[in-house]
Amino acid sequence: MRDLKHLYYFENLLQSANNELVQEAKSEGRICVAYLCENTPEPLMNLGNSFGVRLFAPNTGSMDIASYYMTNLLCETVRAILERAVEGGYNFADCLIAPDGCTMMNRCAENMELLHAMEGNERFFYEHMEIPFKADDNGVKLLTLQCKNHILKPLSEVYGIDVSDESIRKAVEVHNRVCELIRAIGEFRKEERPRITGYEFAVLTLATYVCPKELLLDKLEETLEELKTREPDDKKWRARLVVVGSEMDDPEYVKLIEECGAYVCADRYCFGSFPGRDPIALTEDRDALTQVCEHYVYHGQCPRQMNMEKVYGRKAYVAELAKEFRADGIIYNQVKFCDPWAYERLTGTTALREDFGYPVLSVDRPYNIRSSEGQMRTRVQAFIESIEIKKLQR
Repeated sequence: MRDLKHLYYFENLLQSANNELVQEAKSEGRICVAYLCENTPEPLMNLGNSFGVRLFAPNTGSMDIASYYMTNLLCETVRAILERAVEGGYNFADCLIAPDGCTMMNRCAENMELLHAMEGNERFFYEHMEIPFKADDNGVKLLTLQCKNHILKPLSEVYGIDVSDESIRKAVEVHNRVCELIRAIGEFRKEERPRITGYEFAVLTLATYVCPKELLLDKLEETLEELKTREPDDKKWRARLVVVGSEMDDPEYVKLIEECGAYVCADRYCFGSFPGRDPIALTEDRDALTQVCEHYVYHGQCPRQMNMEKVYGRKAYVAELAKEFRADGIIYNQVKFCDPWAYERLTGTTALREDFGYPVLSVDRPYNIRSSEGQMRTRVQAFIESIEIKKLQR
């Protein structure tokens, strides 16, 4: 296929957390709110004169410093982020919002604060949020209170950010527009001959998490229009796969899978489009903050939520995605040493095989896929071959 006009631009944005659009927003005097975890309500990072950047650590190499503080048996994602923070890679940020998505994420944020690793300006502040274990009304009340105390209040008091109901609604409007564009682009993945690769889609989606959203709108809209007339390749994919799992901010992982001949038709991972790019529905009769928190509590698919309807519901959610996008199999992955997703991977792999009948490849992977590319390629190729054999047997 002809290269997407803006693909190289989007790829370049992902080479550094302090990318071109972050620098542009900072040069305009805007406040950068760095945050961790998909459980942090994104629109609340984008109020008034602020913009949110979800932290990631592209092109990670050695993690020796982070391993010294956190040991080499903790999640590679949080170690990579701590390493980058110590290196000064996040000094563009004006604050850090860190929810307790897991114990390891807590350790990461605590070490950042103890080491003064991100304090690029004298008003910099750290906030540590508690988030609910259950998707219920009490969970909504807890998240709403935490957002008031650890996001809205400090942003207003320290930087004078407008945190009014009207400001939240404007932020949700921009958020929803980004979601609508990503979802519309993602619909092309359902085609028999897809006119966008899974890798290209992963690049576009990741950019919406790590850049000021409104600065991406024009290029996302152009890309959507371009795809409507883009001629797909005649290439026949050997299999269609859904990729499921924990923090995945490395599109090279998706590229590796597709180089093996399998098309990544849907994504259910942190930094992915499901459910992270679900639009947030607001009504006029209730306050916007509560409705935003309801969305994150009830629509979230994080294994932190442990009430049984969510535990079983996450497996059914993946199975429904596989059905909707006509997947032949599922790759269930976790970043090495990620505890919540280790349990989720085990139960999810079993349920999707036995209850829903899908072939599943269960893997743990390094944060930077290049560090074990050969091993992962071998496993993916073997999985694709097993799917082809099952098709022939049928």
